[in-house]
Amino acid sequence: MINCVNKLGTISVGGSNPVRIMGILNTSPESFYKKSISISKQKIIDTVNRMQEEGADFIDIGGMSTAPYLSTMITEKMEINRIIKGIKIVQQHSNLPISVDTCRSSVAKEALELGVDIINDITGLKYDPLMPKIVEKYSPSLILCAYSKKTITGNQVQKTKNLLQESLNISKSANISQSQIVLDPSIGFFRNKGKKSAIFTKINSDSIQRDLTILQNLRAIKLNKPILVSVSNKSFLGKILEKENPSDRLYGSLAAEVISVLNGAHIIRTHNVSETKDAVTIAQRLS
Repeated sequence: MINCVNKLGTISVGGSNPVRIMGILNTSPESFYKKSISISKQKIIDTVNRMQEEGADFIDIGGMSTAPYLSTMITEKMEINRIIKGIKIVQQHSNLPISVDTCRSSVAKEALELGVDIINDITGLKYDPLMPKIVEKYSPSLILCAYSKKTITGNQVQKTKNLLQESLNISKSANISQSQIVLDPSIGFFRNKGKKSAIFTKINSDSIQRDLTILQNLRAIKLNKPILVSVSNKSFLGKILEKENPSDRLYGSLAAEVISVLNGAHIIRTHNVSETKDAVTIAQRLS
C-alpha cells in the first residue's frame, strides 16, 4: 500500500490502516441509482443504521445528483435543504464522521456550520470561486477530485495527476493542512459528452478506457496522499457489462473495487457497504 497516512475527519486513512469504507447516502430523488435514495426521515435512519452495522467508516451525504449524463442541476436552496435534513438525522442516529458531497460554497458553509467533518468536492475546489474561502474559514478535511473546466487531451494518467496537484495547490493557498486531504481520480466524470448543465471534465478520448487506465495506475497519481475510489454501480461498468440497470452492476462494482485496493486505494466509496466490506477485506489481505 502507499505509505502515507492522513486524517479524514476523525479517522486515520492510508499507510497500514485498513481500507476504509464510505457509505453513500443520497437525499436526491434524481440520483442514477434508485436503491440509494433516502428521502424520508425513517428511510434515512434505516439506511444509516444499516450502513453502520455493515461496517461503514464514513457517511457521505449528497443532496444533488452529479451524474454527467443526467439533467440533475437543482437550486442551491434545494440542495441546502436536503443536505441539512440529512445531516441532522444522521447526527441524531450515528457517530460516524459525515462527508458532504457538494461543489457549492453555500452548501458547504451550511454543512460545516452543523459540524460536518469532511467536504467532498467533485471539482477539487475549482467550480465555485468562493469554496476555497469557506474551507479556509472552517478547515474541514477534504476529498479533492480531479476536474478541469477545459477539455483534457493527451496522457490521461499524467493529466489526472496534474489536475489533482492543481487542487492541492488551491488547498495550500486556503491554508488547509495537507494531512487532512484525500485524493479522488474522478472515475465516471471524464467524458466525451454530457448534459449541458452537468459537472464533468470533457476529454477527446475513450472515457471508459480512461477510467480503466486510471484504476490500473492509481499509484502513479498518489501525490503522497491517500486515494479514494468511487466506482459503485457506475455507467462505465454498465457499458462494459452491457447492463443498463445500475442494480445489475453489483458484481462488476466489487471486481473494480478489489482491483482498486490491489492497486493502492485506501478508501472505497460505495452504495453496497456489506458486500464491498467483505470484498475489500479479502483484497487487502492479498495486497
